[in-house]
Amino acid sequence: MADNSDKQVPYTAESPDGVTTDMLDPIDYAYRQKRDIEIRIEHPEHTSVCPMTGLPDFGTLTIMYVPDKKIIELKSLKYYLLQYRNVGIFYEHLVNRVLDDLVSVLKPKRMTVVGCFTARGGITTNVSAEYKERS
Repeated sequence: MADNSDKQVPYTAESPDGVTTDMLDPIDYAYRQKRDIEIRIEHPEHTSVCPMTGLPDFGTLTIMYVPDKKIIELKSLKYYLLQYRNVGIFYEHLVNRVLDDLVSVLKPKRMTVVGCFTARGGITTNVSAEYKERS
């Protein structure tokens, strides 16, 4: 039987610097003068990779926000999130980065991004980051 203990798995992770907001398409929220709404978007098939090993990470990203003037067009959000597919990023950094990017594009009244990641080594991780408009 061959001894494979000295073999390195050739996984590489891309840098988060390659993720851009260019494809995000904010659209006007037509009812902004009438009422506030809360929008909840779930992305149950989120993937990125571990920056230490390059192995895949899986989880659900949930984005909840109260828009001001703009809402996000969902296909553009999907393409934005797909950029993370081969990016090496820690869960905590991913959730904060998505929040910062979406807040910069939409300028909502409030936004929360939650990442619920599948178990690795018997440990599950849930991360939440929140933005509130300054009064």
